[in-house]
Amino acid sequence: MTPIFIAGPCVIESAEVLDVVAAELVRIKNAYQIELYFKASFDKANRTSIKSFRGPGLEKGLQMLADVKEKYGLPLLTDIHESCQAAPVAEVVDVLQIPAFLCRQTDLLMAAARTGKIVNIKKAQFLSGLDMRYPVEKVRDCGATDVWLTERGNTFGYNNLVVDFRNIPDMLRWTPRVIMDCTHSVQRPGAADGKTGGNREFVPAMALAAKAFGANGYFFETHPTPDAALSDGPNMIALKDLEGVIKSLL
Repeated sequence: MTPIFIAGPCVIESAEVLDVVAAELVRIKNAYQIELYFKASFDKANRTSIKSFRGPGLEKGLQMLADVKEKYGLPLLTDIHESCQAAPVAEVVDVLQIPAFLCRQTDLLMAAARTGKIVNIKKAQFLSGLDMRYPVEKVRDCGATDVWLTERGNTFGYNNLVVDFRNIPDMLRWTPRVIMDCTHSVQRPGAADGKTGGNREFVPAMALAAKAFGANGYFFETHPTPDAALSDGPNMIALKDLEGVIKSLL
């Protein structure tokens, strides 16, 4: 199966950041003739601290994503956290993503499936690849025909994640498209004084290891200046480095 790529900033910070990232993604997409989805969140509802930046919210965020789609022609992916968000988000984006912590939430999965959009379910940090059979069954029973699964590591003690790459072939039993979230898998959850830390230097190796285990999609959160990003900076890769990582996977 031809690999796909998902990339973009963790959260919508400004129209300027979206433009810079989207323009570079279009350049990479055209240079390598790849299928590439633009990702950014309108709301980060699971931030560590109540003081953390969450994003512009549903209405403004969807308008900003729609502007990216109109201007750059990139298909869109974003996450939803509540069932009531599924229908309005589906009017704008091409892929509805279910966050890892919420992948067992039946009503959320059902609402996403009923939109008719592609549903990307991120594997929870507390589940195995084989366990993802049941979220897949839930969305398929509600009419979803195109379902993706995403590996993003498992909880390993406190403030750390580890990737068991056997999850990738295990999840390929349930869906033909399994994506490696190469940036969230290097997170250090809650390990940075009320924020999530991370080790972005491991992202290229995570991607290549996932390819060896059969992944056919790759998810990268990227930012022009990750150290100044308002969410997930420590695990996002610099926009200038994204092309090299994608090239290595091709």
